[in-house]
Amino acid sequence: MSETEIREWVIDRAYARDRIDKYITESWEDEVSRSQVQLWIASGQVKVNGNPVKANYKLAEGDRLEVSVPEPAAVEIVPEDIPLDVAYEDRDVIVVNKPRGMVVHPAPGHGSGTLVNALMYHCKDLSGINGELRPGIVHRIDKDTSGLLMAAKNDKAHASLAAQLKDHSVTRRYVALVHGNVSHDQGTVDAPIGRDPQDRKMFTVIEKNSKHAVTHFAVLERFGDYTLLELQLETGRTHQIRVHMKFIGHPLVGDPLYGRNKGIKMDGQALHAKVLGFIHPSSGEYMEFTAELPADMVELLANLRSR
Repeated sequence: MSETEIREWVIDRAYARDRIDKYITESWEDEVSRSQVQLWIASGQVKVNGNPVKANYKLAEGDRLEVSVPEPAAVEIVPEDIPLDVAYEDRDVIVVNKPRGMVVHPAPGHGSGTLVNALMYHCKDLSGINGELRPGIVHRIDKDTSGLLMAAKNDKAHASLAAQLKDHSVTRRYVALVHGNVSHDQGTVDAPIGRDPQDRKMFTVIEKNSKHAVTHFAVLERFGDYTLLELQLETGRTHQIRVHMKFIGHPLVGDPLYGRNKGIKMDGQALHAKVLGFIHPSSGEYMEFTAELPADMVELLANLRSR
């Protein structure tokens, strides 16, 4: 899942009849050329009322304008000899256990030391479907989430894995420690997620400009003021588990964006992608992998049990 910045406007009467490319160019907070805007329009990244339009489209009062802004492409990604915890690898796919603190792909501020830098050194061959910024990356987990992630080594494998993610047929089970005593032994959070209008770096449960999101949870262990959960993703929205847990009043321990400042201190959220299962792109065989909890979470749980 590539993360893109979504910018939106509702057109008022003063701008009715303006060409869309002119309006976007003049409305942009950062400097952007009209030719760049026209490229975005041509590639379908600009929609009016949910539909792609042409550069000469004339705006109407009340139009809902949405632009999906691609992250800047890296000029060059350098392969780096960074150790990888490889759970499985063949000519089509590689499954790695990502440590907490590692960024998945290069982005502004994180040009090196990423999982992609490590994969490029280790693999030599990665799918090019997601472009030069994210070679081989089919899905991602947050920097401060540990656990299993799959990457594709060729375009055929990438297409197969991406289709399985879209169909929600990939098994993705996480373990998380959350604040509070979760009263139900199991449940489902079915709540749409979109950008937080108050802080565009964050996501929230919101009806407007949102995407369908479903997370299933089951209680593994209770510690009074903390609960250990297993969570299964049905959809895979950015920050989904973190947002959904905050929404039901049980934010993740250590979460720097959605958590609480009091209680246990951790370097990043106590969230681990423990189980990953998918149908192999070539053999058609279902494969499932498990990564045990990282040492800091194991130690944290031991301390809670011994209280």
